[in-house]
Amino acid sequence: MSRYWAIAPADSRDPDLYDAVWEYDLANGIISIGWRELGDISSLDDTQIRDRICNMWPNYTAGAAMTAARMLHKFYHSIAPGEIIFARRGTKQIAGIGTVKRTACYDPDRVLPLFGQFGTDYESIAYPHHIEVEWRDDRRDDEYEDPIFGMTTLHEVAEDKALWLLEDEDDSGPTESNDPDVTSPTEFALERYLEDFIVSNFIAVFQGKLELLTDPEVGPIGQQYQTEVGVIDILALDASTGDFVVIELKKGRQADKVVGQVLRYMGWVAENLCEGSQRVSGLIICGEPDVKLTYALKMVNNVSIKYYRVDFRLED
Repeated sequence: MSRYWAIAPADSRDPDLYDAVWEYDLANGIISIGWRELGDISSLDDTQIRDRICNMWPNYTAGAAMTAARMLHKFYHSIAPGEIIFARRGTKQIAGIGTVKRTACYDPDRVLPLFGQFGTDYESIAYPHHIEVEWRDDRRDDEYEDPIFGMTTLHEVAEDKALWLLEDEDDSGPTESNDPDVTSPTEFALERYLEDFIVSNFIAVFQGKLELLTDPEVGPIGQQYQTEVGVIDILALDASTGDFVVIELKKGRQADKVVGQVLRYMGWVAENLCEGSQRVSGLIICGEPDVKLTYALKMVNNVSIKYYRVDFRLED
């Protein structure tokens, strides 16, 4: 069965850098990622990569280092010829679509011509890990209203979403009618934009009590956090304890659906990211009280609920 992958050629928060890297990737039929300081990791397993990351960057926690290590290991050992790559710009835009021609290789000198001309610090942007890709001439810079990708450098795209993206011919993105669990179109329409607002104003919204999950080398990765059991809306850390917090927006979904999702994601975080005495809790955000949701949460002691309020007025 073919698999589908999203990879960020560079950090989209630096448009000049992103454009330079992406143009080079297109011209040379590759997709590349960084972590140059790790050297050749092509023959290492994920534990060995994790140990190298921790030795190189002591500010990584073991959990964060393992997450990065698994991602790098997938780059070398999970992406196969014939599979589809979505080059992503941020979380809402497809920069390009291509087909993998050869598995990953380590070549630290392959980008020398570009970055010698670009004039930016070479060590920070000379990406040495490459996959050969045949890029399509169409579907460049398709943009969607809602996030379609996570913030991690590389993650697998679910087959149903990938097929929808491959077939989609407009930039409207999925609507509420595509989700059988949506019960309130008005609530859903507003919450389509609520996630971005929360992430963009994270410190103010949570008054510094929560911190968006961040990779020391990549930056914020907590929005649309990809896991093997689904996509977490927002993954954060408690600023005082360092415990993980799984945040889900109700988005009109049925109470049983959203509670089950939060618990599933919490279980995955506990198994894959928590270390030592670190714990995980859940937070559901919705627009108005839901009796079914309130009753469901009475039986769960580590998932809370908060309501948002929008004050919208026109005045003379």
